[in-house]
Amino acid sequence: MKTHATGKADRDGSGGKGRDSSGGRGGRSGRRRPRSSRQSQKQPQPSLSKGPAPLSEEEILARLLYRDGLILIIDKPAGLPVHAGPGGGPNLEQCLDALRFGLPAAPALAHRLDRDTSGCLVLGRHRKALRKLGLMFAGGQVEKTYWAIVQGRPPETAGTIDLPLKKLNQRTGWRMTVAEKDDPEAQKAVTDYRLLGSDGVLSWLALKPRTGRTHQIRVHCTALGCPLIGDPVYGPDAAGNRDAGIKLHLHARAIGLPLYPKREAITAEAAPPPHMLTALLQCGYIAAEAPTQQKPG
Repeated sequence: MKTHATGKADRDGSGGKGRDSSGGRGGRSGRRRPRSSRQSQKQPQPSLSKGPAPLSEEEILARLLYRDGLILIIDKPAGLPVHAGPGGGPNLEQCLDALRFGLPAAPALAHRLDRDTSGCLVLGRHRKALRKLGLMFAGGQVEKTYWAIVQGRPPETAGTIDLPLKKLNQRTGWRMTVAEKDDPEAQKAVTDYRLLGSDGVLSWLALKPRTGRTHQIRVHCTALGCPLIGDPVYGPDAAGNRDAGIKLHLHARAIGLPLYPKREAITAEAAPPPHMLTALLQCGYIAAEAPTQQKPG
């Protein structure tokens, strides 16, 4: 798989000549920062679980969609959490050391995808990149496109779901739910959707969340009357999905980041995972020859 990179960017991690990863020139000042200040400049390290990485170096490298001096974009596999939960266990962060490409520290997560969601995931290669990415995600500058297979057919071929969400804590665990707009715990959540295909029983949707709430697409599709296939939490078939082991049909298809002001946005696409292909074909999808596409910044 081809990747876009320059040797200089891999050496200093910023694309700038002679600069260190914090954005300043190393060795110019002669002053020694206090220990606490020096420690705060270190690259954040993933909290790795014990045990072997769930993906080999070859497997994680094969999932690389885009690479430059600031970021990486990878195709996250479904079923693998991005980081360890309270009980530990295999997670994606265990695999990131293989993606240093000459830098002193492994890249870190710039955002999250649910365990059962596959597709485009952005990593920052050092602290400066992570700060920049954090501002972009928080400011709504990142365009994310998801593909989902849902039950039924939405009432319109395209539309916007504008329903606030809140976290509901229960004895059996937590879940997200639609909230009243005047609820003090309500968080604004907006998702644009477009129908790409349907056989009358299942529908293939492209969804673009304008906000980044937990489980936003899953709750919004359920509220639309079109719960996702394989959702183990939301929708009338949630319990059956859990018992049958049906995988969630949600895929982070594409992402666009206007990372560099004087260049076009960086874009990447991830091919749909194998467990979604049957339903996609049923809804009219025609598999492309190329498994992934990328556009350098």
